[in-house]
Amino acid sequence: MRRYLIILMMPCFVMLFGICCLAGCEGSRHHLKKVRLNEVAHSIFYAPQYVAIEKGYFEKEGIKLELTTGFGADKTATAVISGDADIAFMGPEATIYQFNQGNADYLINFAQLTQRAGNFVVSREKEDSFKWEDLKGKKVIGGRPGGMPEMVFEYVLKKHGMNPQKDINLVQNIDFANTSGAFVSGEADYTVEFEPAATLIEEQGAGYVVASVGKESGYVPYTAYSVKKSYLETHKELLEAFTRAIEKGQEYVNTHTPAQIAKVIAPQFKDTDRKTLEKIVERYAEQDSYKENTKFEKESFTLIQDILEEAGELEKRVDYETLVTTEFSE
Repeated sequence: MRRYLIILMMPCFVMLFGICCLAGCEGSRHHLKKVRLNEVAHSIFYAPQYVAIEKGYFEKEGIKLELTTGFGADKTATAVISGDADIAFMGPEATIYQFNQGNADYLINFAQLTQRAGNFVVSREKEDSFKWEDLKGKKVIGGRPGGMPEMVFEYVLKKHGMNPQKDINLVQNIDFANTSGAFVSGEADYTVEFEPAATLIEEQGAGYVVASVGKESGYVPYTAYSVKKSYLETHKELLEAFTRAIEKGQEYVNTHTPAQIAKVIAPQFKDTDRKTLEKIVERYAEQDSYKENTKFEKESFTLIQDILEEAGELEKRVDYETLVTTEFSE
């Protein structure tokens, strides 16, 4: 009789167990902590971040990530300072600018993602033995004055003994989104482009990538994550979890092939052909763009201030310990 009752009740146990599991799963989802991340741009250059998103590393760390794009470091910084976002992902130069403006609740960098400039020199002609001095006297489409891409490019030119404003016919009045189109239409001899624009120009047969700004400039802390000082003081566990998720993304990128990485991040770039995506990831990997960890080194912070100073954009130097913390990376 007892065995008969147990057999009868088994479906109820199975159903009850299923309901409990479902409730547990739903409950865990509801307990995820929302983090609003504002990124400066949506670029293949930031592959480790998208790997972390697509592989579910943030959810595993208890984070529900809400990603928006600011389209400019100034806009991304403003979003965090105003409270419209929790974390800024951008060039750390923006944190230096806002600190020097006297912001009491200033932004602090707590993790670094990329360690090279992500732009390339594209020539109208194929040049197997390109030298930076070849740009002398030529018309070059550059970037926005005061922007990190343009400042690093000019830093490289100065390293090669050139005055960017005198030795080159530098075009800086074209919107970032339209520079590649202007080049393809015949606007200049060279253009400085990010991906996927550089590769797409090559695929159209309209130009050739002849040099990497990132390789020539050295290890520049091109993009980092920052938060308001007040947020850092009250969300340490959350920022530690966020940093772990990013480092898992970095580890994946540094231990997998471009084809594997491209497959994972493909949902983030639905308008980009898989082979093109793979080629771009490979190009960034070859120039050592991706850090192996999130630690923001003091030498890198010194270099970025050197670049800002040479560009005439640095009002006053800031101490490394003031605007950078490595407590989560370590």
